[in-house]
Amino acid sequence: MRNLWIFINRYNAFFLFIIFFIFGLILTVRNNAYQHSAAVNSTNEVVGDVYQNLNVLKKYLNLGPVNDSLAAENAKLKTELLMLKSIDSAKKITVKDTLNNPQYTYLSARVIKNSITLRNNIITINKGKADGIASGMPVISPGVGVVGYIRDVSEHLANIQSLLHKETKISVNLKKNNALGSLVWGTSNFDYRKAFVKDVPNHFKVNVKDTVVTSGYSSFPPGIPVGSIINTSVAAGDNSMAIEIRLFNDFSTLQYVYVILDKYAAEQKELASKVPNEQ
Repeated sequence: MRNLWIFINRYNAFFLFIIFFIFGLILTVRNNAYQHSAAVNSTNEVVGDVYQNLNVLKKYLNLGPVNDSLAAENAKLKTELLMLKSIDSAKKITVKDTLNNPQYTYLSARVIKNSITLRNNIITINKGKADGIASGMPVISPGVGVVGYIRDVSEHLANIQSLLHKETKISVNLKKNNALGSLVWGTSNFDYRKAFVKDVPNHFKVNVKDTVVTSGYSSFPPGIPVGSIINTSVAAGDNSMAIEIRLFNDFSTLQYVYVILDKYAAEQKELASKVPNEQ
């Protein structure tokens, strides 16, 4: 307390100046119309800027729920778009019935864990059994590109066996000529931006920049863009080509995915189990 008194006593002239300055400023603003108007306008401007910045901060903090809502709405639109594309124009089919009873349904989910640097990469999402997700369901990205298959499922979470996994294999074909092949990753390197298409017969004509899409033979709906060809090679005496592609999907920035629910998946799996394995 003694030190505080010494400090005030030493700088008393300065403190008196501040007090009289503020008092004079208040009197000037109150008793002069012009100064009063200028002060009010300046105060409103400052307060307005503060509220605007607070609103920006509030919107930023609410981006999570907004993104979740947009992802769910986008999943609904993707389902309807896929059904419209699957309508056979040569038949009399009611669009309403098709949309009310679709084969494929998109379910949006948020990525809560991801890896791209391992040999066997796993992605975790915030949806599980309670949301209708089951093992084996295909997963795609919000833009274009395949992500992988559902692997392990708990009540509210699920693991995706990423395309960036040594055991992941997806049936694809070349968009321009429907040449069938198998999409795999990490044949010679582990670049998350690239993959390989194997087992394409070498008599097909393949060019750089040709597009690779899903064939519809491995749970994924047909025609989903996967990537574009960047390199091709044929080994001597081999009947098939090795095709390197650049993936459309960027796994390093993956935040949302769409799990595809196929209402005929169980029926198709049951039929497949009855076919004798001749390998």
